[in-house]
Amino acid sequence: MTLQLNPFILLDGNAQQAIEFYQEVLGAKLLFKQTAGEGPQNPDAPMSEEAKARIAHSVLRVGETDFFVADLEEGQTLLPGNGINICITADSTAEAEQLYHSLKEGGQVDIELAPVYFSPAYGMVTDKFGVAFQIFTKRGR
Repeated sequence: MTLQLNPFILLDGNAQQAIEFYQEVLGAKLLFKQTAGEGPQNPDAPMSEEAKARIAHSVLRVGETDFFVADLEEGQTLLPGNGINICITADSTAEAEQLYHSLKEGGQVDIELAPVYFSPAYGMVTDKFGVAFQIFTKRGR
């Protein structure tokens, strides 16, 4: 089992400004960025222009460390404790399921583990200690 853990910073509409700030202050290199509007759209639930402009995901690198910055989805609330979480990248869906079920014991499910357009198994839990984890599975595994 090979796991990768990355800090994940969630913000409420100002992720683009944070990315620019970390590029300037930390010398971060932007490796990837996608807005919510650049992802798949649901024609039955159209997004506002503000929602489309939100950062769905970005990857920045400082030295040899990658970290992620994104905006919460419209309707989600930034609370103390959920602004920074840990994203665990699993090699397989089975591995992601095991981690998800273990971490949710005594904690809470924030996003059910399920296939999404960017991952065959993605979910989010807050463990019994109040630490938020995103579980992401590499595509094609």
